[in-house]
Amino acid sequence: MASSSHRRPRPERRARRVPVVTVVAVAAVALVVSLVVAFRPDGGAGTGADGGARAVEPAAGAAVSASPTATGTSGSPSPSPSPSTASPSPTAGRTAGPTATATGATGGRSAAPAARTASGAAPAAGRIAPGTAYRGVATSYDVGNGDGACSYGPTSDVMTAAMNTADYETSKACGAYVLVRAGNGASITVRITNECPAPCEAGQLDLSRQAFAELAPLSTGRIPITWSLLSPSTSDSISIRYKTGSTRYWCGIQAIGHRNPLARLEVRTSAGWTRLARTDYNYFLSEQGAGCGGALRLTDIYGERLTIEGIAVRADVVQSTRVQFARH
Repeated sequence: MASSSHRRPRPERRARRVPVVTVVAVAAVALVVSLVVAFRPDGGAGTGADGGARAVEPAAGAAVSASPTATGTSGSPSPSPSPSTASPSPTAGRTAGPTATATGATGGRSAAPAARTASGAAPAAGRIAPGTAYRGVATSYDVGNGDGACSYGPTSDVMTAAMNTADYETSKACGAYVLVRAGNGASITVRITNECPAPCEAGQLDLSRQAFAELAPLSTGRIPITWSLLSPSTSDSISIRYKTGSTRYWCGIQAIGHRNPLARLEVRTSAGWTRLARTDYNYFLSEQGAGCGGALRLTDIYGERLTIEGIAVRADVVQSTRVQFARH
């Protein structure tokens, strides 16, 4: 049995005469209804020509929000970069023999950036970033008493190196521990204590003679190498030294023994934390004396911050702390 239709039966039409006045009234009402529909606030824009829903597009110049993309900045910690897998392009070698680096605070002309592998960078990393392999050449020089452009002073540690001016980056490389590998498979860890100005090229390391001898005979003169930043194990804590001539009205401040490269040094003032300018001889200067003798805040290239209290202005005295950056 067929189901009954849900449509209402169409009424039978009967011929009848309709007064003219009635027709005019109906037409007027229809016109008013049409105008009301046409001028509604949505204007009928909610449907397309086919009667379906129509997407509303933003007006020209309107901002369209999107899901934020996570990016690391310098001012906030981000995940540690993963190790790179691609090999860097080689740095052009020099034909001259070993170069000797100056021990003062003078620097040469910056060379082109060293070739490096693609890698995520630490928040405050400069040219020398974690998880990045650098390719260049190694030469050697006589370190003398161990002092250098980083102004650490004489030392008996001979496993050191001078960084080329480009990667020295106004002393940002000072104190960095670097793993150096030679083509023959030999490797050595050195600490950056000096700068190697031109003709040292980007990517080049001028090793102490003792360190170079661990990789190849000194008679070799120069060898191709790859090197990368380390965050070594150490039981030492960071020390602070005020520069000779420092007072509460002018001071230079230096951090010594930090596990990771130092990105910034700040002093606490009445206005809050104030970042000090870094010199190429590895001191941070407070020209007007702001913060001299007050609390210090150190930040490494990974974004970790250490606050140090109670360091008095004692010129040219190494003062120990109880803090150290985390290992990465």
